[in-house]
Amino acid sequence: MTAEDDILVTGAAGFLGSAVVRRALARGLRVRALVRPSSPRRNLETLPVHMVEGDMRDGAAMERALSGVRYLFHVAADYRLWAPNPEDIVRTNTAGTEVVMQAALRCGVEHVVYTSSVATLRVAGATAPVTEEATMDAGEAIGAYKRSKVLAERLVEHMVTESGLPAVIVNPSTPIGPRDVRPTPTGRIILEAASGKMPAFVDTGLNLAHVDDVAEGHFLALERGNIGERYILGGQDVSLQQMLQDIAALTGRRAPTVQLPRWPLYPLAHIAEAIARLTRREPFITVDGLDMSRYRMFFSSEKAHRMLGYQPRAYQEGLRDALAWFREAGYLR
Repeated sequence: MTAEDDILVTGAAGFLGSAVVRRALARGLRVRALVRPSSPRRNLETLPVHMVEGDMRDGAAMERALSGVRYLFHVAADYRLWAPNPEDIVRTNTAGTEVVMQAALRCGVEHVVYTSSVATLRVAGATAPVTEEATMDAGEAIGAYKRSKVLAERLVEHMVTESGLPAVIVNPSTPIGPRDVRPTPTGRIILEAASGKMPAFVDTGLNLAHVDDVAEGHFLALERGNIGERYILGGQDVSLQQMLQDIAALTGRRAPTVQLPRWPLYPLAHIAEAIARLTRREPFITVDGLDMSRYRMFFSSEKAHRMLGYQPRAYQEGLRDALAWFREAGYLR
């Protein structure tokens, strides 16, 4: 990579996408940032990037955005665990990915980094942190988001094999940190806990990584990754209880001590989803979310560490940076 290289980042205004943009600028690259007309620009407004309006499902728009681009980072995705019509998530993430990758082939893009997710890996029955070998079928996936990411990942793999798509696949775990504008489902947990609105928890676990480390992992994959291979970009395995305790310590609140069984929460989730269909606002508790929480979503980044030199920092730094940004941005009082 040189300072003369143009790159395109899809989803550039989002949480992870904007972190990738910042890592690109730190390397001296010229950045085109694909944003939808309706996307908030807060994460990009002070950055020296060329913003290109377009929808990743629009082939002509993607060809215009990719003209003359050497490297593509396809980060854009509909990252929701609930939608009034779940198939909207599937269509966006699968059809959108196909359009982007076809445009990359037509435009002669030299190298693609495709942002998949650990949502494509099988955690059911795992007795140790899951690796890239734990491939999951779409029929096994819980909820529309996970199913969409499995289908999109299989599509990219097929295009690598059958069409010569020069793509490396990265599988981020759960990014946390600054600039979570929307916020993401995990960012919402951090906000609720920091506001004292999570008095109890269920027995589950996550793999948490600083968003800027995950973004750096994208460039390590570009520079050192093998075409067609997958690399988990994770951080530390943490129980939800421990995460809430750490948030409490950082905010001066009392950590929750009540562990709830899941079964009484399902009626609440159904009610929350029914209300959400009327208000069009994403519910905090969902049926799919409860189903996912039955498994500890623990993952190993050993392959990325060994082959790419990926070295994430302690996840508590991500929590600190997330809380500091939420306060500064007015999400927390």
